[in-house]
Amino acid sequence: MKIKTKFLLFVTLLHFALFFLSLNLLEKYSVLFFTVEILIVISFGLSLKIYQDFIRPLGIISSGIESIKDKDFSSKFLKVGHSELDNLIEVYNKMIEQLRIERTKQEEQNLFLAKLIEASPSGIIILDLDEKIFEINHSALTILKSTKENLLKRKLSECEIHFLKMISQLNQDESKILKLDGSRSFKVQKSQFLDRGFPRTFILIEEFSKEIHATEKKSFEKVIRMMSHEINNSIGAVNSILESILEFKSEISEENREDFNNALEVSIERNSHLNSFMKNFAEVVKIPIPNKEKINLNEFVSDIQQTMKVFCLQKNIELKIEFEQSEIFIFADKLQIEQVLVNAIKNSVESISANGTILLKTTRNTLTIQDNGKGIPSEIENSIFTPFFSSKKNGQGIGLTISREILSNHKFNFSLKTLSNGLTEFKIIF
Repeated sequence: MKIKTKFLLFVTLLHFALFFLSLNLLEKYSVLFFTVEILIVISFGLSLKIYQDFIRPLGIISSGIESIKDKDFSSKFLKVGHSELDNLIEVYNKMIEQLRIERTKQEEQNLFLAKLIEASPSGIIILDLDEKIFEINHSALTILKSTKENLLKRKLSECEIHFLKMISQLNQDESKILKLDGSRSFKVQKSQFLDRGFPRTFILIEEFSKEIHATEKKSFEKVIRMMSHEINNSIGAVNSILESILEFKSEISEENREDFNNALEVSIERNSHLNSFMKNFAEVVKIPIPNKEKINLNEFVSDIQQTMKVFCLQKNIELKIEFEQSEIFIFADKLQIEQVLVNAIKNSVESISANGTILLKTTRNTLTIQDNGKGIPSEIENSIFTPFFSSKKNGQGIGLTISREILSNHKFNFSLKTLSNGLTEFKIIF
């Protein structure tokens, strides 16, 4: 039973009791009876007045509590002319006004922070208390080539994207350079912030591909130029000496002349091989700025298919093409992009060895080369575009390094990876 109900019941019963007791005075003391009755009525009226003054603050407090429960900080109470009650109303109004200001400030800060996170060029992933993805901004979705529907409310380790699985292995406050699709480098930092007293994790992803690429290029260009200069000078001098010595072979005894001649020719040939070896490396440094022109992509790919078809058939490999649209135009250096595609097809042929399929496929803004070869081992997938890296026994890593330089100079995005269906895909995004 509520307090106000108890009070009303108590006052009513008390005054009814006094009324019935006063009936004993009616016969002998009628004047006193009426006097007592008037006092009882006045007392009941005063009790009701006291009740109203007593219950009104409770009503105000109750209404205030309901407003706070409903998070309505705009409602205020007017003063009623009662000093004690007006003091209570003034305190409540000040409290509500302060809560309204704090909530408005917090909403503005949260809105600003949400817009800042969404507009950030860096990828940002925020996890909830269960380490599941709570929020992810547009930049992160672009980097991961995914959607919020595929990622929200999932742990990093449970996502199909290998890059997120690598991030899940980072320790708190750890920063590390990770590679995506073998061609793009990102600085990933895992940190925490406090949310209502509870620690929550966020991940910051910043692309460093251009910086790392520029540093790598500057370093290997300097080394290649230095090596090329020293080796070419040495080879030229050594070959000149060897050729001069060959002129004296007639003076060698006949029984030793053939061995002498063979030894010198082998030496000259080895020098020539060394010279070719350095020329291959020098090609990376000498890649010119793209001479871009308008190219019909489908016609260009068809020409490449005809050029490489015989080479593929020698290994019993079918080279197919698939076009999404009848006409697709791009601006690129035709000779340089042809070099990239020929190198990619040759890599696919080496991966298949024999009896397989290579598919050249174009869409509005992509060109992909897929093969059903042995795929890229997971332990090297992040190193395939590292300058001069090769998984082949005697490989120099020249082909992919040149392809990387050409596509980077064109400002084209690219990736090379083995898909979940087992196909290996080299993709160029125009």
